[in-house]
Amino acid sequence: MPDYSTIAFQRRPATAEDEAFLFRLYAATRADLDAIGLPPEQKDLLIRMQFNAQRQQYSSAFPAAEHKIILFEDVPAGRTLINKAANEYRLVDIVLLPQFRGLGVGTRLIQELLRDAGAANAVVRLNVRKENVALNLYRRLGFVVCEDDGVYLAMEWRAQSV
Repeated sequence: MPDYSTIAFQRRPATAEDEAFLFRLYAATRADLDAIGLPPEQKDLLIRMQFNAQRQQYSSAFPAAEHKIILFEDVPAGRTLINKAANEYRLVDIVLLPQFRGLGVGTRLIQELLRDAGAANAVVRLNVRKENVALNLYRRLGFVVCEDDGVYLAMEWRAQSV
């Protein structure tokens, strides 16, 4: 496998001007809706409703979260949403457009978060759907399952886990 550890990416705070990109990014995560066979306009409406619901839920539950846009050569490629409290960092969301996945960027971003959390003596928590391929990454980075509701796994990482 090629070494992608040197691929340059930047981050910047998300702004209101990122709304169209964030919708496109969210829609890229909903390929599962293709199997339903909805007409395109109904599929778009459903995705838009889910996108708005997610945004409202995140802003309500994590009003102080750091929302960053991930850039490759100044092109928006993904986003992170991280809520930092005194003893807990929550990885609320991390997602890349399909063409930017598998390059090691997600791994590097999470490793950076783990280093920061370790230095702050904070636990890192996240929730992930059981069928999400990122589950393997989280396990590889030392996250352990602490709860299973049948659909989502609650996972956590502690500095001594590594």
